[in-house]
Amino acid sequence: MNPKNNTTALPPNSVIGIVGGGQLGRMSAMAAARLGFRSHILAQHEDEPGLQVSHDATIGSFDDPDVLKRFASAVDVVTFEFENVSANGLDLLSVLKPVRPSGAILRISQDREQEKTFLGSIGIPVAPWSVVTDAESLAVAAETLGYPFILKTTRMGYDGKGQFRVHGVEKLDAALASLSPKPLVAEGMIDFAMEISVMVVRGVDGTTRSFTATENRHVSGILDLSLAPARISEELALQAGGIASRIAEGLDLVGIMGVEMFVGRNGELLVNEIAPRPHNSGHWTMDACPYDQFEMHVRAVTGLPLPEPVRHSDAVMKNLVGPEDMALWPEIIAAQGLIPHLYGKREARPGRKMGHVNVLFPRGSLPGEFGVQAALGPLASPDA
Repeated sequence: MNPKNNTTALPPNSVIGIVGGGQLGRMSAMAAARLGFRSHILAQHEDEPGLQVSHDATIGSFDDPDVLKRFASAVDVVTFEFENVSANGLDLLSVLKPVRPSGAILRISQDREQEKTFLGSIGIPVAPWSVVTDAESLAVAAETLGYPFILKTTRMGYDGKGQFRVHGVEKLDAALASLSPKPLVAEGMIDFAMEISVMVVRGVDGTTRSFTATENRHVSGILDLSLAPARISEELALQAGGIASRIAEGLDLVGIMGVEMFVGRNGELLVNEIAPRPHNSGHWTMDACPYDQFEMHVRAVTGLPLPEPVRHSDAVMKNLVGPEDMALWPEIIAAQGLIPHLYGKREARPGRKMGHVNVLFPRGSLPGEFGVQAALGPLASPDA
């Protein structure tokens, strides 16, 4: 029998293989332990934070057949914690053990052109876009989209990397030269009221659940704050959840996925991108929900039932980024109301996510901007 067709729930003490040893793998392994599972992480380096909490580890390349076979022999199911892993490697693993989500889904999420093409094929609205391969197609994109627009690499971009905001014709050559490999994707700029995301999870039996929509704010291309729930109407929140569920079903997803969306000035929703794994904007669930995003992901990939992802509190999540935020650690750990989560990374480099804090409020009482900043204490924005 093909291992990916096995829908029997895994028993306690089964081993979940996690490709990637970063913070998402770390928090997934911690959730797996709560449910009685063991985790075995495939990482490229021995000092990755996920290895600090996993039962076992394999160190090696994500696309080395010998490494992958050794890894597969030690686990019962395979998942991954970020997109920059080898889809070909997942294909090899899928012959040996169930891989959830599948390599086919990873391929779509890894490539902006494939992602936007897929979303369009199932009727999901996205911002205007076009493929750019050379100076001629870039000029056509600029004329079609208008200025400003964003030129992006199709692969490997995250936290604002792999992007160039083009404000005028004089920047076209520089934009084209600065990004590689080709093709690229040009995206029209959206006049949006806010960015939101929905964490949606789908089980092996097709059961689909979604967490409440979350409002996201970025600084220098990196997520800074997430507010749950997003400050949108109930009708729009339900619509966002429905879009996320349609995408999960269209992909035949098994596992959790973050769906990022723009809310237009007139209330329209446009999907920005998908991430078929736990997501930074879902970290608030770790303290505001009985079942957080990591437990729901583990439940999905192991075939366990998926409860309704209710929240008992409203929440604000604040990322701890680089040496600047980590310099505040003594004040953070002493502050009343800040719930800290550190990722175990040794070096606080600029722009590197080192951890996050959650702040909880009674359900239905998420405060305004002044109240949010007051609750963040030492992490309050100096501009607020």
